[in-house]
Parts: sequence; structure tokens; C-alpha cells
Amino acid sequence: MQSPFVIIIFGATGDLMKNKLLPALFSLFQQKRLPEEFHIIGFSRRELSDNEFVNLFTDLPSKEGWGDFAKHLQYQQGSFEDVNGYSELIEKLNTFDKKLGACITRFFYLATPPQHYESILNFLQKTKLSEGCGPHFAKASRSKQESEWTRIVVEKPFGKDLETAIALDKKLAEIFEERQIFRVDHYLGKETVQNILAFRFANGIFDPVWNKQYLDHVQITFAEKKGIEGRGNFFDGVGILRDVGQNHLMQLIAAVAMEQPRSFTKEDLRDERAKVIKALKYIEEKDVNNQVVRGQYKGYLSEKNVPAGSNTETFAAMKFFVNTPRFQNIPFYVRAGKKMPKNTVEISLVFLQTCHILFKEYGCPEIGNILTIKIQPDEGISIRMIAKKPGTKLALETVNMDFTYEEAFMTKGVEAYEKILLDIFAGDQMLFNRSDELGSSWKFITKILKGWESQKSELRSYDQGTWGPKEAEDLIERDGRKWL
Repeated sequence: MQSPFVIIIFGATGDLMKNKLLPALFSLFQQKRLPEEFHIIGFSRRELSDNEFVNLFTDLPSKEGWGDFAKHLQYQQGSFEDVNGYSELIEKLNTFDKKLGACITRFFYLATPPQHYESILNFLQKTKLSEGCGPHFAKASRSKQESEWTRIVVEKPFGKDLETAIALDKKLAEIFEERQIFRVDHYLGKETVQNILAFRFANGIFDPVWNKQYLDHVQITFAEKKGIEGRGNFFDGVGILRDVGQNHLMQLIAAVAMEQPRSFTKEDLRDERAKVIKALKYIEEKDVNNQVVRGQYKGYLSEKNVPAGSNTETFAAMKFFVNTPRFQNIPFYVRAGKKMPKNTVEISLVFLQTCHILFKEYGCPEIGNILTIKIQPDEGISIRMIAKKPGTKLALETVNMDFTYEEAFMTKGVEAYEKILLDIFAGDQMLFNRSDELGSSWKFITKILKGWESQKSELRSYDQGTWGPKEAEDLIERDGRKWL
């Protein structure tokens, strides 16, 4: 991007800014992928000078180019619920416009907890910050160009249930056009998630067997070794189902189950993703206890800022179906949890075992062909095949054929937030959620949430460092299958 811009990050003293956004912006600066004229304004409650704000990012100053990059950082102190900070922000932004003698593109990035979204949006509207250029430019010119010069970026979670998601979407639509709205799910920016499309649709050998005729089931695992890491104020009352189920997991499901888009363009790709989420078969309230397991790791109640007796889940596993011709009656088993044995996010397509038709007497492996797409930590693809063991007798065993992006291309590719920011700056919405897709995902998740409440679903306890409660094993094993 070569055009000047200013990005205002609300919640600039939080973890997202420190761990993801600023490192990604600095990396893009080092790669010379930012224009010469750009400004980063952190907006938060704490009283800080510009220098004190810069000094918050202690891991970056030792890196090459930090001094030049830091000159682009400024800080605006203000409460999200008080107009004064916004009024002072207007003065800062107007100086940039006056300096260039033109409208500078404005990005408002909501990196705050979701409860602040409404207040921030209200004040952006009330102060007319959402309209772009300051009053020194002709009103007609602002009106004509406002969609081009102003964009809003919203981090997940987009609401806490269907009702709040609809309310947030309605508020956004009151202030901005859909083409100005960027709903961030950073999983869509990950290399492997994007490469699923290339893997499926650029290689003719996979699509013919990517369907109910050849597949037995699909497994998705989202596991984290860490717990809530002091994020009790955010996580408690949200839970794993809202935190990663409604967004990250939905994107992985869509990538696996979507049909080939008519073209590799923004709306065609988002159309196909939305169709998958809409086709998810709801887990009815009466079936929740049979198809969903919720758990909480031992020791969660001792975590910082977690109230006594909290009923928030740190683990969820479920079985459901995608009602499309390709995947009809193929079960999806999905699990997500904290305090797991390792960090791993992967999708496994388990194929029907046909080895026994010819080789039964030679000892067919219990599970045969599996295609595994590894999202993290080591992005790549693995194919499990059955082969003859070396020796004079015929004996069969599974072997893996592994491919990693780092080994093949000598790079891990662009970090997710770098890709997301570049697309935001370019106005490319291909890898961002659309409102109808979000609505469908919340309908699916809200059914489960209501089922947990109405059916009084038991919160199962599990030891830290395990794969969740025993009931999660029962969920898949009663179908004659196992978690991989």
C-alpha cells in the first residue's frame, strides 16, 4: 500500500496490541510494505505520554528499524465512554489531513473487549469521526468519498449469542457500509487455511474422493497447552464455545466442506463459506447432552479473576452434520480445549477402511487412510497410507507422507496478522467474515448454549494435560471411532 493512512487502535495497551498488532505492523514496516506517510494512534484509558506508550513494547526496540518506526506512534488517552478523548482525537487527525491537503485514509480498529464496542461505535457516529475528513474539507467531497477513506475493523467475538450479534451488526450497518466493515477472524489469515483451497481445487486427485462416497468422518482438534493466562475477566462468562467455536472452528469447517467457488474473488469465496455454515444441521436442545460435551480443567476456579463456582467451560466436544450433498450423513467430530497435552490445531479427513476387502487375513490396520491438514504449530499436510512391511511375509502397516510449508518453501509464510492488516489497508474483504455467515454460525452456537441451559448440562471436570473429560472419548467411541 502506497497511500498515506492513519490507524487508530482502541484498546492499545492490551494484549492484542502488544502481542499481535504492533509486531505485525513493525514487521510490515521492516519489509517496506507500508507507505512513507502513516500514523499509528493508540487509544486507551491509561494516562501515558507518547514516549511512555512507545516504551510499553519492550520486545521490539532491539530490532533493526525500531527507532524509525517508533516515530509513527502516538497515544491518545481517553475513556471509551466519554466524548473528551474522541474530541482530542479529532484534532490529531485533522492535523494529518491539513499537512497533506487531502483526506487521509482512517482505520478504526476495535481491539477492546466486546462490551466496549457499542460505546465506541456510538461516539464514532456522534462525533462524525466515522465520516472521514475533517470540517476543513468540503462536505460534498466528504460525502462522496467517505466509504473510501474510512473503515472499521472489529475483532471477534462478534457478540455473545445470536441476539447480541444481530444488535452489533445492526449498529455497524447504521454507521458504515458493508464494504467498510472488516470483521477479523485471524484464522482466515493463516497460510494453511488459505492453502486448503489450493490443495483441494488445484489438485485434481483430491476432489473426486472428498465426499460421502469415500469418507468415513471428519475430525477437528483445537488444543492449547496454556490455560486462560490471567484473562479471567475476558474468558469467564464467554467460554471456549464462544471464544473459538463460533469463529475459528467455523472457518475450518467451512474450508473443508465448501464447494469450489465460481472464481477466486471476494464474494464468490464468501458465498461458498456462507453456504456451508448455513447448511450446518442444528443440534437441538433436547439432543445437546447426547451430542455435546462441556468440561472445565481442574484448577480453573483458582485462576485470577475467575469467580467462585464459575460454570464456564474450558473444553467442548461435539458431533454434528453438514447438510450438503457432498457431506450428507458424514459425522464431524470437533473438540476444543485449554490445558491440553500440546498445542495443536488440525483437521483430519478419515477415509473408509477398504483394506479388509482384499487383505483381511494379513492384519489390516484399524484405521487406514487419513488426510491431515495441520494448522499449527507446524503448518503442513500429512497423508497416512497403508504399506507392506519389509520382510518375507505379507504384513501391513500405516506410514505417513508429510509435507511442511517451512521445509518445502524455506519459509513459514506471512504471519496471520500481517496478511490481515495488508488486506485491510488494500480494502480486500476476501478473508473477512460477512454478516450472513456470522448470523448462521451464531444460530448454530446459540442452539447449543440454550440447550446447555435448558437441559442443565453437566460441566465435566478434567485433569490438566489431558485430552478433556472421559465423556469426550465416549462421544466418538460409541460410534466405533476414536480421536486421533
